[in-house]
Amino acid sequence: METTPADAATPADPGAAAPDPAPLARGEVVSTGVERTRDLARTIGRAAAPGTLIALHGPLGAGKTQFAKGIAQGLDVQSVVNSPTFVLMNEHEGRLRLFHIDAYRLEGPEDAYAAGLLDDRQLGGVAVVEWADRVAALLPADRLEISIRSGAAADERILEWRAYGLAHAALADALEAARAGGAGG
Repeated sequence: METTPADAATPADPGAAAPDPAPLARGEVVSTGVERTRDLARTIGRAAAPGTLIALHGPLGAGKTQFAKGIAQGLDVQSVVNSPTFVLMNEHEGRLRLFHIDAYRLEGPEDAYAAGLLDDRQLGGVAVVEWADRVAALLPADRLEISIRSGAAADERILEWRAYGLAHAALADALEAARAGGAGG
């Protein structure tokens, strides 16, 4: 039998980026306002375990910081949670430590690496990364990605999630249960 190039084993190119794995879970929900968005995020905060990483995507004003505030509430964070755009990362005490990262001002992953934004400290807590696309090369393979975009009405947001890794798939399940149950509203 003759081997064709498609059949032949080729050595991996060490410079090539690994293909993104298929998500273990995915879903979508329409939020009818800020409180509903926070309710959905609180679900994630309540279910989060050490090492959770939430990668948030969306344009300015989409609701990424509101989502981060909801996660903080689910983690029982008592301090004020605001966008850390100018300080890049805020840490908050709660049931688990929250590392709230805003990559908006970063040029790329090199800036995040140089600033020490993503490191082993997050393994003991929960990391929420706004503008995660700017540091995508540094994100762990196991994560929950949430894209937020505007809906038809002014306060409406469409949240689409993709979970990578078993722990993050469990968070997606909790989010799906909240979506199906209509918690908050």
